[in-house]
Amino acid sequence: MTVDRRGFFKLAGLTVLGLELPVLGAAQKPGKPLEEPLEGRRWGMVVDLAACHEHPECTRCIEACNHAHNVPRIPDRKHEIKWIWKEPFGHAFPSQGSRYLPEDLAEKPALLMCNHCDNPPCVRVCPTQATWKREDGVVMMDWHRCIGCRYCIAACPYGSRSFNWVDPRQYLKEPNPDFPTRTKGVVEKCNLCEERLAEGRVPACVEACPYGALHFGDLADPDSPVRRLLEERFAIRRKPGLGTEPQVFYLV
Repeated sequence: MTVDRRGFFKLAGLTVLGLELPVLGAAQKPGKPLEEPLEGRRWGMVVDLAACHEHPECTRCIEACNHAHNVPRIPDRKHEIKWIWKEPFGHAFPSQGSRYLPEDLAEKPALLMCNHCDNPPCVRVCPTQATWKREDGVVMMDWHRCIGCRYCIAACPYGSRSFNWVDPRQYLKEPNPDFPTRTKGVVEKCNLCEERLAEGRVPACVEACPYGALHFGDLADPDSPVRRLLEERFAIRRKPGLGTEPQVFYLV
């Protein structure tokens, strides 16, 4: 088939349009307007243990996080991936141990996640800068840079990081298309829903909690709700003597 000069440029124009239209469509999804990002100087979390303990059967925050971030449910506990989970209070707060702790506190679980420390040891030991701390305090992970050395897991004193010993994608029944899945051989953890913050939304766990047990906000703002909570009620942090300065606080 022969094509004259005019016909060639028509075909070329159609080809360019065909290539560009999907890209333009991917830049902004229909029906999902872009929102202003949340702005904060130092993001942090406050967990109300009493409110959480009133509903021990509730796992909505965990389910919301798992769905939002494609966290797999792997039957083998040795290969478990955890972004947010529950552990007995004594395991989570060994330095708070006392034979006289109230039973309603000592025998019930605490909700745990990455502490997004001000002085994160995981960041210091990473040889590829796959994990780093943003100016607003969020400790991030870049799964493309991660080489699976697991130095960060050894450095984290809170057990907040998981390693993908197996391919996690095979355990995802309904993956969330808006968040990337991971591969075998990389480390992952809670990212404080940085992708939601960029869209003007609070973390998925906070939004999903129906009992007001989770609070998120700017710890550097003295007028923020999280600061007022910490001023009005007594709070503890996990292993504060290590000097990591966790930014997840627990009201007791």
